Amino acid sequence: MPPTFHLLATTVLLLLLLHHRILATDLPEFQEAPAFRNGEECNTTRIHIAMTLDATYLRGSIAGVFSVVQHATCPENIIFHFLTTHRLSSSLRHTITTTFPYLKFHLHHFHTDLVKNKISISIRRALDQPLNYARIYLSHLLPDTVHRVIYFDSDLIVVDDVVNLWEINLNSHVLGAPEYCHANFTHYFTPKFWSNPHFSGVFNHRDTKPCYFNTGVMVIDLMKWRRHKITEKLEKWMEIQKKYRIYELGSLPPFLLVFAGDVEGVEHRWNQHGLGGDNVKGLCRDLHPGPVSLLHWSGKGKPWLRLNSKRPCPLDQLWAPYDLFKHAPLISDS
Repeated sequence: MPPTFHLLATTVLLLLLLHHRILATDLPEFQEAPAFRNGEECNTTRIHIAMTLDATYLRGSIAGVFSVVQHATCPENIIFHFLTTHRLSSSLRHTITTTFPYLKFHLHHFHTDLVKNKISISIRRALDQPLNYARIYLSHLLPDTVHRVIYFDSDLIVVDDVVNLWEINLNSHVLGAPEYCHANFTHYFTPKFWSNPHFSGVFNHRDTKPCYFNTGVMVIDLMKWRRHKITEKLEKWMEIQKKYRIYELGSLPPFLLVFAGDVEGVEHRWNQHGLGGDNVKGLCRDLHPGPVSLLHWSGKGKPWLRLNSKRPCPLDQLWAPYDLFKHAPLISDS
């Protein structure tokens, strides 16, 4: 091999190794979680859970996974499907395997080009990130052998056995979620939407009154989703939004447009949402009345950020025991 070529090859290899090291150290480090094993009463039922993984919300995702397996009677029956982009996939795989050595999981690459030209600016920048729309493509990203999946956001913890959510009967519905019919449904769309019968008329033929539901906790029948071409329906509303500006809240309104009034209601205990406050100030909030199986810091305020700033809300202390955060990255390219 000529000396010049050998030097070039060595330089390229060193650059690739340095690039990989920078990406790896761009992620925070976490303590290894203890192993949780199935009890004798467990059967062969597999529970599939999908979550997104990125550098910004990784600390929340790790806490969420930890809470799920810690409270599960049959943790070895749970299979996680992590949706992420190609850039950080190898580093994220390393993080998951070192933090949860016994976890059954798959990484699925979400190509952000799918939504790059479909996203319109919303009231909070975090809602505009392409990975926030990956849940729309679950039926494409997960294999056809996965017939049902629970989708969880990265800012929640589960304090109940997740099998109780997994086993709900969806009946004829594609999607199940807690509904909140006391919320003012009209607030989720602009006056331009409500003044146009072609748009607002979408709710006229639903079986029941359309109600708000939070897309951070959903049980989805992927077989029905594929059969009814739900992804294409969601994309259509995103295209309309780009042209007419009919809503302000990121990926939530398309789900309301397709599903509101056609959702299998789930007990409210499975999404005690809004603990992150509103989308502008993120002020502290209390729990809703009733039992709790899942706490969800939807809104601007995230518990790990408030704990870091030494100004936590009272309920952030319920999240803290699931925080496996060790320390921040040594190098950051942000």
